Amino acid sequence: MTTFDICRSPVDLDDPEALAAWNAMVRAFLAHGATTPEHLGRVLDRAPDCAMAHAARGMFCMMLGRREMTETARTAHAAALGRLPGGAAGLRARAWADALGAWLSGSPGGAIFHLEGILARDPGDTLTMKASHGVRFMIGDAGGMRRSVERALPAHGADHPLSGYALGCHAFALEETGAYEAAERAGREGLLRAGDDAWGLHAVAHVHDMTHRPEAGIALIEENRAAWDHCNNFRFHVWWHKALLHLDRGEHEVVLALYDAKIRAEKTDDYRDISNATSLLVRLELEEVDVGDRWAELADLAEARLSDGCLVFADLHYMLALAGDRRPGAAARLARRIAASGSGATELGRIAAHPGRAAAEGLCDFGEGLYARAFARLSAARAHMPTMGGSHAQRDVFERITVDAGLRAGQLDAVAAILAERTQLRAGRADSFAESRMARIAEARRDAALYAAQ
Repeated sequence: MTTFDICRSPVDLDDPEALAAWNAMVRAFLAHGATTPEHLGRVLDRAPDCAMAHAARGMFCMMLGRREMTETARTAHAAALGRLPGGAAGLRARAWADALGAWLSGSPGGAIFHLEGILARDPGDTLTMKASHGVRFMIGDAGGMRRSVERALPAHGADHPLSGYALGCHAFALEETGAYEAAERAGREGLLRAGDDAWGLHAVAHVHDMTHRPEAGIALIEENRAAWDHCNNFRFHVWWHKALLHLDRGEHEVVLALYDAKIRAEKTDDYRDISNATSLLVRLELEEVDVGDRWAELADLAEARLSDGCLVFADLHYMLALAGDRRPGAAARLARRIAASGSGATELGRIAAHPGRAAAEGLCDFGEGLYARAFARLSAARAHMPTMGGSHAQRDVFERITVDAGLRAGQLDAVAAILAERTQLRAGRADSFAESRMARIAEARRDAALYAAQ
């Protein structure tokens, strides 16, 4: 007899308690809940031969982007392959195991291929949809995210127990592809169906950031604490979004208070937490805000990760920490390691080769005050930065550094063009950063005209 989980998809579990724990894990994973590993641990305790649980454990390890978790993922991969059942549950578990194997070999695109194969047969498999969505997010495939979710949505009608989470994924994919009004509608509808859908809430916060509506975004986050208070470290990312919205309003003291009390309340070395912190400090310093000694602990953590090399996105945020704390030697070592990673033939190696190397060297240059060279290198990387993963909001820190490098190097026309592109991406609405930089360009041009006239 085939057992079906909360996704209405086959799973190799016949123990009722193990199945209940699996269903709880699926819900927690979709909601970015802190209890996800606890539920998965209970599944493996009750059903150590569940191939799907081992494959899920390995995939979740890879999503952490930490070198030391790779061996755990390899062990989970071997365990899954050694326990594959027959029937429909076996097809699903085999595809998850093959996805994990592809990622372990340096091909996240291969992982997506296997996950999408499941969705072609079973588009209502919300767990697999979310996993594919997550891997695509990590490689910056916004269009693929949207296509994947939209293929799965017809199977996630209002009667599907997990339809709210599917709508949250759709909201984020819509936002990342510029469909802001539709994204807000989908995200809010998702919250009505799944009140703990942190991803959908955060997608709507993205919309408010991208469309320069900080007041609405701050209210959204404050009024929906139930959607994200239960989260794992994703809650720090929601606080980060709130800080960005306050930064857009020029409320620098509020931003620093959020940084200390919420965003870095726990001094973790998770790359996602470090990316929140480093990108926020850079934004503040670009606005000439003194951030005190906050760089030091981030730089210490970054220096311990110089040889990690799991994700270019993580590496570039480590670079921000090293440059921010004025550690040129460590920054140069990281840049060399990224360049060396680019010699590999894997998908991740190609991203390290470009845009990783140029971006890393440009950030090094910016930290050392070599603005013309920084602008040239960051400009060369710019069009390809989405391939390193993350969202528009996360990658915007590199856009801001590029703009300020160009201003300091006197490249006014080129910077004005970048700002125009950036504003167009944001539904044609200039935020406070764009307005202030365009004002600087106008002032520099007036000064140049006066000088020429004299």
